[in-house]
Amino acid sequence: MIGSLPLFHQIRGQSVLVLGDGAAAEPKKRLVERAGGIVLHDMQQAIDEGVRLAFVAYEDASACETAAINLRCAGLLVNVVDKPDLCDFTTPSILDRDPVLIAVGTGGASAGLAKHIRLRMERMLPESLGALAKALFAARPGLRARFPDAADRRRGLDDALREGGALDPLVGESHQRVDDWLAGAEEGQGSETIEFTLTSADPDNLTLRQARALGEADAVCAIGQVPPAIMARARADAVRINCDAANCPHATSNGAQQPHCPVAEQRFAKDSADGAGPGRTLTVILRYQPR
Repeated sequence: MIGSLPLFHQIRGQSVLVLGDGAAAEPKKRLVERAGGIVLHDMQQAIDEGVRLAFVAYEDASACETAAINLRCAGLLVNVVDKPDLCDFTTPSILDRDPVLIAVGTGGASAGLAKHIRLRMERMLPESLGALAKALFAARPGLRARFPDAADRRRGLDDALREGGALDPLVGESHQRVDDWLAGAEEGQGSETIEFTLTSADPDNLTLRQARALGEADAVCAIGQVPPAIMARARADAVRINCDAANCPHATSNGAQQPHCPVAEQRFAKDSADGAGPGRTLTVILRYQPR
């Protein structure tokens, strides 16, 4: 279970209440303005105008608590600076590569930790990352024409964007290669099944190949009581199949690749949101055998 629901809230042209002055309130004002919002300072005006978000940054703790209660009763979502127990939401440390926006949060546990994680990532991610996102957005009509099937389109992008791929996000010139990549991209030639046997419940013990396969899989077939922490590494929209068989008849030797699992293909076709069938899909057969 995650401690908070991460959302990106559009506030351009909308009013946001910021109460307080000084060092605590000023960063919140800048954040609102940076996102295109309009800062209000009057509580009653904000309530009357139907404002939905509020930051409270009074120096007095009792004043913060009183304001938070009144605003929450009026229907606003409230953030009280440095008081996570009074917050409906918290603000993360932000890495901006417009339009790519990466938010690092700790649920109010440690803003300093979030900041230093973000600073490490700042050094890793090139300034051109935003240009790559814009180039991919502009290429969407060409992508749909090249890969009519949604699963093929996703797999093609996965292949290009992975480490060392034609459009590796950590390579500064990748945004200049989108058109050339699209012109030479090859459509998928069929589905694939990969099998892993895991002995540890710790997701940090996944190999790079295993973690990548889970993150890209269209369907995950779990044999045995696979720990939730492992399953959480799979795509959120991946089809999940709990297999009761001690040995999957469609699996081969550990780590092998083989033709696509027919059970997963049937389920994927049934659960496909667009009803267009499975297309080229990747299934991970995940066997858990703790030591």
